[in-house]
Amino acid sequence: MKKWMMAIGLGAMLTLGACGGEEEDTSSNGDSGSNTASVDAEAVYAQNCAACHGANLEGMSGPSLEQVGARLSAEEIENVIRNGQGAMPANVIEDDEEIMAVAAWLAEKK
Repeated sequence: MKKWMMAIGLGAMLTLGACGGEEEDTSSNGDSGSNTASVDAEAVYAQNCAACHGANLEGMSGPSLEQVGARLSAEEIENVIRNGQGAMPANVIEDDEEIMAVAAWLAEKK
C-alpha cells in the first residue's frame, strides 16, 4: 500500500512539475533540429515518461525500459514516442529534438 501511494505521489509531482514554468526557447540559428546534444534526454524522460516507466526505467504502469535498446532501434523508439503503442498515448513528448534525444538515449539501454 505504501509503495502504491508513493508511486501516485511521484506521478502527481512529475505531472504537476511538467505543467509549470516558462517554456524555454530551444530554437537554434537555422539548424534542422538534428543536434540533440543540447537536450538533456534524462531530464526530458523524468518529466514526461518516469511517471509510467519508473524513475530508473524499471517499469510501473508502463513496461520496463531497462533493456529497450536490445529490442528496439532509436528509430523504432522514436516511432513509439510519436505514435504511441498499446496503452501509451501518442505525442507524450511533442518537441522533435527532445523525442530524438530520448529515443537515442533509450536505444543505448541494452
